[in-house]
Amino acid sequence: MTTAASPWALPLPLPLPALRRAAPVLPVVALIALIGLPPMSYGVTPADAASGLVVLWAAVHTARQARRPLTRTAAVVLGLPVIGFAVAATVTPSAGEGLMGLARSVQVFVLVPVAVLLLVRDRRDLRLVAWAVIGLAVWQGSVGVRQYLTGTGASYDGEFVRAVGTFGPTEVMGMATVVASGIVAATGLALEARARRQRVLATVCALALLVPLLLSFSRGAWIATAVACGAQLLLAGVRRAVKVFAAAVAAGVVLVGGFGVGTSMLQERLDSITQVAAAPDQSVLDRYALWSAALGMWRDQPVTGVGLKAFPEYRDGHAPLALESAADTDGAGHDFYRQPFFSPHNMYLTVLSEQGLVGVVTVAGSWLALLVCGLRRLLRTRAGRHDRDCALICCGLLLWQLVDFTYADIGGGSATLVALDFGLAAWWALGGGAAPATTAASEKGPR
Repeated sequence: MTTAASPWALPLPLPLPALRRAAPVLPVVALIALIGLPPMSYGVTPADAASGLVVLWAAVHTARQARRPLTRTAAVVLGLPVIGFAVAATVTPSAGEGLMGLARSVQVFVLVPVAVLLLVRDRRDLRLVAWAVIGLAVWQGSVGVRQYLTGTGASYDGEFVRAVGTFGPTEVMGMATVVASGIVAATGLALEARARRQRVLATVCALALLVPLLLSFSRGAWIATAVACGAQLLLAGVRRAVKVFAAAVAAGVVLVGGFGVGTSMLQERLDSITQVAAAPDQSVLDRYALWSAALGMWRDQPVTGVGLKAFPEYRDGHAPLALESAADTDGAGHDFYRQPFFSPHNMYLTVLSEQGLVGVVTVAGSWLALLVCGLRRLLRTRAGRHDRDCALICCGLLLWQLVDFTYADIGGGSATLVALDFGLAAWWALGGGAAPATTAASEKGPR
């Protein structure tokens, strides 16, 4: 006679058969584990190098399976940005910069997403990847909270309290991107995972990760997380969304009002969100100036833009006098450094200024197609389906990236995570989630 396993039982290490079954997707999990490690040389991070191996592994695995790698729709949607990148590379003033920009752009927005789409075979693989993202977020968030508590973080308002994880002060959005992705993934699991222990653990992780997200002092990440998680809640059910929103407000009152977690600094940073027009700080003024410069470049070269990675060369000729040439960075184990502005800190304006209308149609059009296809498939998925949590995770991560692109662009160690998020979104939006369903018993197993 067998006894039913308790839903509260702790996950056990995966047995050998389960490891063998998960072998194709394990390179993706290993890639996630490398995000946040310091660069090796010439600014190349271990995650950048490993992403090339993951692409190679995906190609070899697909060839061994002797199956058609992509549907026609997936090939068009994911391959469309290559046109914009290639055209912009041809007009870049420096051929070397153009080739580097082309390679980097294709890596982040085409090759790695395609590799993820090919290696994530079903919803069990996707949940494994989601938990890996949550684990990375917990690690980076823990480092960030420790930086805040010990005063060893990046410089903010004269104090070394800004949580940046292992990314350092020159990439202040790195930890915020990782932690926010973990929150979005955990929210999807907490709302729709079938196993109760997964829902409980995911809820705990999502709530705990709110602390390092707040301590990152990243307004763009806050806004993008609120939009993505709010959309996930609404898609999971309006009644549940109201309950969760009420609980979140109560928790915020207790956390900030009762325990005083970063009260003055957080309040000042929150207030600055509503003061971007009335009384903007220098960082907002610099961002407005960079946006103005990007629009000026586009007006000069409306069709093809000024070329990949050419923004710094044309920046000073189009920027207003209010723009400072660089931002001060300090702390988190690094010496004082003036970080130059190499982009407009807005991915859409980066595409518009460097790739022109061709880039907007091909690159941004590909992103829009992913979002439309993903949301349409999610809305058609009936309640109670085993893959609803996967749908919320994939659509939530894509929506987070698209909102965050209003305040940031790709760069540094977190670019690999951006590529991963696009790959997961493509898995759901372009039919990867239509893989043969696992049994109900396996759905309840430890993943």
